[in-house]
Amino acid sequence: MTPEEARTRFASARVARLATVAADGTPHLVPITFALLDETIYSVVDQKPKRTTELKRLANVRATGRASLLVDHYEENWQYLWWVRADGTARTLEANEPEARSAIEALKERYPQQRPTGPVLAVDVENWTGWLGGDADSASG
Repeated sequence: MTPEEARTRFASARVARLATVAADGTPHLVPITFALLDETIYSVVDQKPKRTTELKRLANVRATGRASLLVDHYEENWQYLWWVRADGTARTLEANEPEARSAIEALKERYPQQRPTGPVLAVDVENWTGWLGGDADSASG
C-alpha cells in the first residue's frame, strides 16, 4: 500500500485508535473521532462524560511529543482486511487558537453530534504505513 492510499483509507474511517506513551513508558490506547486536514490529524476533548478534561492522552503528548493512530477494516473474507497507521509528532492546542478553531470546525462538520469543550490534540503525520490482506507484498508491520 502506498502512503497516498494509506492516507485515503485513513481519512475514510470514522474512528481511530490513538496510542500514546507516558513519560514513564506506560502505554495508553483510546478510540477517538478525528478530522484529517492536510497532513495533520485532529481530535478534541468533547462533552461526553469524563472525570476531567485533562485527559491522560494530553498529558502523554505533552510529555513525549509523539503519537500513533490506527484504523482498520475487518471482513470474514480475509482477502479484504486492511489497516493503516499514522505516526507523528503530537501537540496540544488551546481551543481558542486559530489552528484549533479550524480543527474544531472540521470535527463539527464530520461529527455534527460532537460538542467540543476542551483542548485539541494535533498529530503532524510523518509516516503513513499500511497493509492489505490481498496484497502479500504490502505488509509493513
